[in-house]
Amino acid sequence: MDSIGSLGLQQREGAPSCPQEGLPCPSNSSELVQECLQQFKVTGAQLRQIQISLLDSMEQALKGQASPAPAVRMLPTYVGSTPHGTEQGDFVVLELGATGASLRVLWVTLMGIEGHKVEPRSQEFVIPQEVMLGPGQQLFDFAARCLSEFLDALPVGNQGLQLGFSFSFPCHQTGLDKSTLISWTKGFRCSGVEGQDVVQLLRDAIQRQGTYSIDVVAVVNDTVGTMMGCEPGVGPCEVGLVVDTGTNACYMEEARHVAVLDEDRGRVCISVEWGSFSDDGALGPVLTIFDRTLDHESLNLGAQRFEKMIGGLYLGELVRLVLAHLARCGVLFGGYTSPALLRQGGILLEHVAEMEDPSAGAARVHAILQDLGLNPRASDAEFVQHVCAAVCTRAAQLCAAALAAVLSRLQHSREQQTLQIAVATGGRVFERHPRFLSILQETVMLLAPECDVSFIPSVDGGGQGVAMVTAVAARLAAHRCLLEETLAPFRLTREQLAAVQAQMREAMAKGLQGEASSLRMLPTYIRDTPDGSERGDFLALDLGGTNFRVLLVRVATGGVQITSQIYSIPECVAQGSGQQLFDHIVDCIVDFQEKQGLSGQSLPLGFTFSFPCMQLGLDQGILLNWTKGFNASDCEGQDVVCLLREAIGRRQAVELNVVAIVNDTVGTMMSCGYEDPHCEVGLIVELEVCGSLEGDWELLEHSVWHREMLERGRPRLLCELTTGWSNSRVQQTCLELAVCWGEEGKAFTQGTGTNACYMEELRNVASVAGDSGHMCINMEWGAFGDDGSLSMLSTCFDASVDQASINPGKQRFEKMISGMYLGEIVRHTLLHLTSLGVLFRGQQTQRLQTRDIFKTKFLSEIESDSLALRQVRAILEDLGLSLTSDDALMVLEVCQAVSQRAAQLCGAGVAAVVEKIRENRGLEELTVSVGVDGTLYKLHPHFSSLVAATVRELAPRCVVTFLQSEDGSGKGAALVTAVACRLAQMTCV
Repeated sequence: MDSIGSLGLQQREGAPSCPQEGLPCPSNSSELVQECLQQFKVTGAQLRQIQISLLDSMEQALKGQASPAPAVRMLPTYVGSTPHGTEQGDFVVLELGATGASLRVLWVTLMGIEGHKVEPRSQEFVIPQEVMLGPGQQLFDFAARCLSEFLDALPVGNQGLQLGFSFSFPCHQTGLDKSTLISWTKGFRCSGVEGQDVVQLLRDAIQRQGTYSIDVVAVVNDTVGTMMGCEPGVGPCEVGLVVDTGTNACYMEEARHVAVLDEDRGRVCISVEWGSFSDDGALGPVLTIFDRTLDHESLNLGAQRFEKMIGGLYLGELVRLVLAHLARCGVLFGGYTSPALLRQGGILLEHVAEMEDPSAGAARVHAILQDLGLNPRASDAEFVQHVCAAVCTRAAQLCAAALAAVLSRLQHSREQQTLQIAVATGGRVFERHPRFLSILQETVMLLAPECDVSFIPSVDGGGQGVAMVTAVAARLAAHRCLLEETLAPFRLTREQLAAVQAQMREAMAKGLQGEASSLRMLPTYIRDTPDGSERGDFLALDLGGTNFRVLLVRVATGGVQITSQIYSIPECVAQGSGQQLFDHIVDCIVDFQEKQGLSGQSLPLGFTFSFPCMQLGLDQGILLNWTKGFNASDCEGQDVVCLLREAIGRRQAVELNVVAIVNDTVGTMMSCGYEDPHCEVGLIVELEVCGSLEGDWELLEHSVWHREMLERGRPRLLCELTTGWSNSRVQQTCLELAVCWGEEGKAFTQGTGTNACYMEELRNVASVAGDSGHMCINMEWGAFGDDGSLSMLSTCFDASVDQASINPGKQRFEKMISGMYLGEIVRHTLLHLTSLGVLFRGQQTQRLQTRDIFKTKFLSEIESDSLALRQVRAILEDLGLSLTSDDALMVLEVCQAVSQRAAQLCGAGVAAVVEKIRENRGLEELTVSVGVDGTLYKLHPHFSSLVAATVRELAPRCVVTFLQSEDGSGKGAALVTAVACRLAQMTCV
């Protein structure tokens, strides 16, 4: 049976008793010894119950549950990072409470170089009993005098010293250097300290001493010091376990799980304080009468029940109580009990460890017992060894159950099927007990089989470990300064953004008047937005890459219905003659008409042509130059609408009415304008400009909906995603991928970098005749700042990206906003921080030095609120970056700074546009909508809200609504055509 029977020994009829303890004393000595030993046996079921109960109590405490109070205190230590081997400098450590009635001071030198060590200097001071039990000020003054005496022997001079304070008592910590004592343990009872900040008490004492300039950087308990003092192995050590006079554990918890911190990023070391665990349901079955006697005779009756079954301060006492009981019952020592055996503290941990050690032999057991004034018989040594083994085995098993609870918590919080973790061990029980660690390991393997645990002895956790905490804090502070200094140029003030807004207003005015300006302000010859009365069937042609679409757009009372088909343009056609290219396009249009039953019909056609053009009319666009892999001859400098019409003419019995040529920004505005008559601005901010089929599949994989469907397979995924969807731009990308499946190496366009258009008063457009009405202006604002007006905002990282681009000195605004460049800006920033030693331990990687390796989509992922830090690390590790949690947090901050600046600059541009519209119309307040397209705007978790917030701040008299466009290049082109037809009919009437 998986049970150890009833608690304690029950009085049996006719059995002699020991009245002092209420225990039976049967005449059979072996039976009584076995009953005593049986009490200390713990079954697997009982250990698992302790593990479950402790884990439940841990999780309640993390959530901040107040009632009922959790059985353990999960105390944040505000240690947010583990060492990574580069820490260096001289540090002072003051250790109080780790070794009972003594205080230790250390001088620790860290070299920051693997394999190079300087042995610490230390001195131990005995704390008088009257100081341990006297006023608190007396204790801290004693500590300050010891500290001063120790430093007097060193060549300190006038240098400022950083001190780590090892304070091994239950505390409530509110900062790395702020810690309130909850209760004294380990024999200390100083008055006036509980409820006080012990760091401040130490600082006050140091100031009263007045000898040295000492900054108390961190207060650390010995458990945290044990974890931090662990020699780094394959990975960081993130669990500390101490079994000394008392017992405790700590581990690195995800900060978002710690309710009292109100923090959602990074990790924090949690001190479990499991010595206070006292769940009667879990511990009751394993408590013996000896545990109850020990507790009754202790200074803290009813407290630290779990610790009293494990800690080294109590193991000897438990053994003493058992041996005294057996002696009284006549089983041991001929029934004789010496004063030493009956005196509390008569048997110490060292005695227990030596007596249990089988290598010591019976002679050593006899010698220890004789020192206690006993005269053991030959059989007594074996009985005593069995008692020591039973008490210590139970302690190791209980400790293992508690550690298994911590490991289960770690595995759950990090969502790992198999947890690989290093546990730093420290304390005299580990050091002096021969079998404690092996029993602990075996039991942990049984209780947490899914955890691969390495146990690593800590190197003086209370001393060097505390120095390491202090050193890590100093390193993080220095790195924080370097990070802030690096990112400061990206953090734009309101004044800087207002200056960008004003400069754009000035450039807009100059461009409209035909003066030299970085904004071309091109008339599109679109004079109105949809008013909802548009009706009819329209064709749209969307050409912007080696795959293009033909669409039938039906505008009716119930809304817009779209039918489309994708056609590919073979490389030989894209690189051939212009006539061959446009004939191929017309062939595809005719094929589409036949499939839709439109043969012989002359429908109005809108032509989205996403190549650089100079527009001379609504249906006139001069191609300036090919891009995106096209190089068809005899086209540049020609009117592409004329080239299309000529191809139509060459195809007999085909009539197509090409009404308008449109760019995708204008199409975006018109698409949203059909839904909202206030939409008079179009905005595009793309994530990537172009890429290979595989590259843009990756873009799909990392979009907002990929996580639910990724494992279903690509073809099935595409089919499911496109079923029943509206014809949004995201769907269109899916369709392109579906059609082009298997066409490796084919590049296709995702869109422009960034651009904007808006409805301007015609009277302000110098290049177009007329004083009334409106004209849609294509700003081509990606080139804003090419005249040097943005140089004050440009960083050295922007300069590096610009110089490596195909058009140095051009499109400066776009290079600070568009997704094509943001990843590169981040990469250059990360390289700089690595060179400073702030990131990746200062180790440059070839992967990070590879151009375009850091995609802009990574910014969207890393900044996602739904991703845990573990997932952020996984994204970066996929790039071959070996990083710590600190590195991941800093990379997150870099991404946030770069994307925030991009969004704010975009918002400043929109603010300039809407303010100009408001002033054009002489309005006190303008209500206007902005149609937006582009994957950066749509998929980045914070970009859209940052743009809107910036517009609200810079244009407070404009009420601006942002609308996400659906298929601006297709639906939008058809609506441009529909509006043009409506205006033409009105003119005829």
